[in-house]
Amino acid sequence: MLASRVAMDPLACVLETPRLLLSVPGPDFAPRFAAFYRHNREHLATWDPPYPPQFYTEEHWRTKLADEQANYLAGTQLRLVLLARAAPDEPLVGFCNFSQIVRKAFQACYLGYSLDKQAVGRGLMSEGLAEAIAYVFGTLGLHRIMANYLPTNVRSGRLLRRLGFVVEGYARNYLFIDGQWRDHILTSLTNPAPADPQL
Repeated sequence: MLASRVAMDPLACVLETPRLLLSVPGPDFAPRFAAFYRHNREHLATWDPPYPPQFYTEEHWRTKLADEQANYLAGTQLRLVLLARAAPDEPLVGFCNFSQIVRKAFQACYLGYSLDKQAVGRGLMSEGLAEAIAYVFGTLGLHRIMANYLPTNVRSGRLLRRLGFVVEGYARNYLFIDGQWRDHILTSLTNPAPADPQL
């Protein structure tokens, strides 16, 4: 069962699950994001595009998170950090990102997510995404969420299927990952109770 949503200021948007707090990170989260990516550099290299050295710095993340906060207020992006509910000041458990939000007749976005290597296999991303998706479909009123993954990323494929995503296609040479252009499996999830778009 999904946990209740906490009504707060939009920039302090907080969602709760039994084990997690999900919130919109501001620039003050820069040290924690830099630490997350440094800690998981090898773990994520198989699934992420290559990053320049400055990507792992607090300065980079302070600017990036400020830009993303502006995008959130403009309604084009929603990044949520996953924090341990019992210890929210500890290192990030992970995050999910609903990007390229398009309104009007499309009402859709892309989903991406990353989990700390020490949190893998505990069902935390599934728990967090279930609540985040409920917020995106309910509060934000989007109709469609798209998520794409490498064919070799079996764990991610299982996660998306468990959440109800369906395979819609196969894209060859889709993204440059780990030194070469990689194929991706294309999936989506549609809102079971969509509202008419505000055109």
